[in-house]
Amino acid sequence: MIALLSRLSLALIALVGPLVVPLAAAAQERIDVIGSAPTELVLRSTTDLSIIRPVIERFTARNPDLSVRYEQWGSNNLFDNSRAACEGTAPAADAVFSSGAHQMTWLVNAACAHRYQSPRTDALPASRRWRDELWGITEEPAVIIYNTGAIRGTDVPRSRFELLDLMRNRPDLLRGKIATYDIEASGLGYLFAHADSLEATTFGAMLEAFSRVGAIATCCSAAIIDGVAKGRYLIAYNVLGSYAAAAARDGEGGRVGVILPEDYTLIVSRSYMIPKNAPHVEGGERLLEFLLTAEAQAMLSELGLVTPSDPDETSLLPSARRLIALAPPLLLALDGSTRARLFSLWDEAFAPDTEGPGFGP
Repeated sequence: MIALLSRLSLALIALVGPLVVPLAAAAQERIDVIGSAPTELVLRSTTDLSIIRPVIERFTARNPDLSVRYEQWGSNNLFDNSRAACEGTAPAADAVFSSGAHQMTWLVNAACAHRYQSPRTDALPASRRWRDELWGITEEPAVIIYNTGAIRGTDVPRSRFELLDLMRNRPDLLRGKIATYDIEASGLGYLFAHADSLEATTFGAMLEAFSRVGAIATCCSAAIIDGVAKGRYLIAYNVLGSYAAAAARDGEGGRVGVILPEDYTLIVSRSYMIPKNAPHVEGGERLLEFLLTAEAQAMLSELGLVTPSDPDETSLLPSARRLIALAPPLLLALDGSTRARLFSLWDEAFAPDTEGPGFGP
């Protein structure tokens, strides 16, 4: 069985390797150094620093011999950079932390990761660890958000079926006013679209309805949420729930409503990898251990990066939770024909955003 899985992994690398997007010219979106210790741990991440900063500050407080150089990247560019570092054509980070779980799975399968095991990593559920080289730190939902001033009462869609009904019944209200990720620019958006295509009996109907109302494919969680808060969009689909929660904390909550779809809610786990050629492997291990402590997990929960699983808190039945597992099937998301099919469907269904900013998470 092990030999069979190894052959499958090698075959999948051969299949998807040449078809991954080429190296992008764009680099970090933001760089900051947290802490003052001379030994600097390089953490490359897709997570908005303004959200996760308290956790990193707590880590440096607990580890005063380390400072953290935090580099914030878009998921596609981070993937390209991590591949280049694995091949030795770019400097390696000490840790990579990305919402692009399919991209991180590819990196591990391509022998780009350092192996590590401890009681804390062993305690993670199987869906959130793979090969002792990739670990899911968070659990964050893909949500529907809406402008509370324009969408009210029975118009608020609690499921994809209700969203379909709303698009059929109120096309004039929603024309050009629904947004989701541009899946060519956003690795996370692509991952959600791929998961939807495997899961949803509504997938084709949703794309058709999005096309009818002139839905917009655009960049980045922050820009989409801001657009809903300001009424540029009235509904956004498959937005990362942790960023919606952050917007609520920052004062947008009165204008942005958040729905965990009752038919099913995708849950993504930001995954953590220590590159095989990391300059400070031990520091990367220490950061991993800290992120898995009860202290750090409680902080991540307060920040909206760990979603409660209790139905009393979320009104979401356990059967509706769809955790995107860190496992070999994610490699198929990077198959060339799969990518080409999804890109083609997206291009047909969504109008491009001609006003939005650069690249997304």
